[in-house]
Amino acid sequence: MSDFAGMEDLLQDFLQEAGDLLSDVDNKLVDLERNPDDHRLLNDIFRGFHTIKGGAGFLNAGELVALCHLTENLFDKLRNAEMTLTPGLLDTIMAATQSVRNMFGEIAQERQPAPAAAAVLDGLRAALTGSVVAKADPPSVAATAKRGETPSAEAVVADGPDWQALHAAVTGQKIEVSPVVARSSAPMPAVAPANNALDLAQVQPHFPPEGRRATDKPGAAVSAAPSGRRVDEKAAAREVTIRVDTARLDQVLNLSGEIGLTKNRLTSLRADILAGKTDSETLQALDQAVSQLDLLVSDLQNSVMKTRMQPIGRLFQKYPRIARDLARQLGKDVELALIGEETEVDKTMIEDLADPLIHLIRNAVDHGVESPEERRAAGKPAKSVIRLEARQEGDHIVLIIADDGHGMSPERIRAKAVEKNIISEEEANTLDDRQSLNLIFLPGFSTMARASAVSGRGVGMDVVKTNIQKLNGAIEIRSEPGKGSVFIISLPLTLAILPVLLVLLGDQPFALPLSMVREILPIDHERMQEVGGKETLVVRGEILPVIALARLLGWPQVQRPEYGVLMQAAERSFILAVDMFAGRDDAVIKALDDFRPRGVAGVTTLSNGQIVLILDMKELLGDLTANVERDVRGAAPARALEFSA
Repeated sequence: MSDFAGMEDLLQDFLQEAGDLLSDVDNKLVDLERNPDDHRLLNDIFRGFHTIKGGAGFLNAGELVALCHLTENLFDKLRNAEMTLTPGLLDTIMAATQSVRNMFGEIAQERQPAPAAAAVLDGLRAALTGSVVAKADPPSVAATAKRGETPSAEAVVADGPDWQALHAAVTGQKIEVSPVVARSSAPMPAVAPANNALDLAQVQPHFPPEGRRATDKPGAAVSAAPSGRRVDEKAAAREVTIRVDTARLDQVLNLSGEIGLTKNRLTSLRADILAGKTDSETLQALDQAVSQLDLLVSDLQNSVMKTRMQPIGRLFQKYPRIARDLARQLGKDVELALIGEETEVDKTMIEDLADPLIHLIRNAVDHGVESPEERRAAGKPAKSVIRLEARQEGDHIVLIIADDGHGMSPERIRAKAVEKNIISEEEANTLDDRQSLNLIFLPGFSTMARASAVSGRGVGMDVVKTNIQKLNGAIEIRSEPGKGSVFIISLPLTLAILPVLLVLLGDQPFALPLSMVREILPIDHERMQEVGGKETLVVRGEILPVIALARLLGWPQVQRPEYGVLMQAAERSFILAVDMFAGRDDAVIKALDDFRPRGVAGVTTLSNGQIVLILDMKELLGDLTANVERDVRGAAPARALEFSA
């Protein structure tokens, strides 16, 4: 039974508002670490905890009120200059914010939150009284497997992962907790430092590595590093609400009213025409009304699309804390610079970008940038800077993740791919630098000799590329050894409308994503040559395979294709042979929820009412490759457009 019966609406409002406040507090804490005497930041953080405490009081969440009250008192002393902010004290505060977030998760499950970990509460009380916290058996405040769960299993030992906590998170069984020291990336000093806060190892949230595999099991002796998805960042349920500027809603309302007036005008003209009034003045008025309706509907469509757009800063704001905590764990000095937070992106896209960006930022902190000692030896500033930038370019959104670390060596990447039997030595010799850098996206690829608690299992970058491609986007790598690496992600402005090229196979139209089309050219069959049993054409010195659309779909070839579409799919360029073109269109994508034919990304409707399939070229090409392999084995080929669940 719910602990908040009768307060469901208040509960959702609280979680939305308090979640935004806490994310803002996290960012301000990272800023405060660089400017510990900034009174504006101290006041803002104080007000944040005070507001959260007030909302928790309405919900009778006593444990959350108590935790926020302690933290609020601490900031009251800091802003009144009654105490000084130290790195250890900031770690204690960071642990408190993590505990608050864990409590939010429990409240979201409609149950009263359990008390915060004793180490956190003792650290806050000790800081308030100015006493030193004893280091004997302090409990861990490691992030839990579900966002919002309090630690419910024995904490990790110094050299091993917390398998009990993972088991409890998966099975839902509660295990009695005995306080032990959490794992830390730095050696534990023998004597407690003389400050008024917990040591970093006691309050540092523990970050297991990102990514999951079916073979990862508790107790498996794969490496000393824990496996599994980073628990405190486990994907939460998608939000079903959205914040919209009232000015945008007013615009939608005004356009709806204008469309209503235009509809009345068309109804009047229709009555005149049915009554036999077909003079030029009436027909001209009809033409003007239709043109006006077309313009208004287009404006209404754009306005509705804008209501789905959200500032990407809502996504960016959680990354400075992640980068800061991971850098502290690894003993690095890292600053995450955010640029273009006001850039607006489709809400659905923001949710799907969370995991890829976390992977890239964690990789940049872990093995993209050097330690302070290595940077000084290389003549660089001790503090490394990772830049997370967003901007709009035409009808695309561009995201940039750049670091000033040691960069990547194409030669080393090629050698590692050959060593891991991911590619052959002959294939490696044919790759240029750009193609070599893209090898890091292959499943199982990693340049690290041993997996760490953060990375090295060869699953992260594969996940990044897969998720970006699901958003109809592309990712590019630029790297210079000794200077750093840059990852550039290009995404469509919205997923609701897809620019497509309409092609014909006989009389049947199909839609191809325009983002994959490089150019259109006629096919000169006399210039076609066979290379390795495959038809090819030479386009500006580049030998490209020619693949008939009928062959991809498994349809009979009725006539020889006369036109070709030069397409780019990932690292593969080819010419798609078609019978004719039907033009370009902006397709409103309709998903096929109950069934999905193989090779079909969705459907759209043309102006004449005809339904057109939007082809999934990546899947069709994958089926073609699989069919070739089956032909070699003598097995029955699979057919495209077969229905699958």
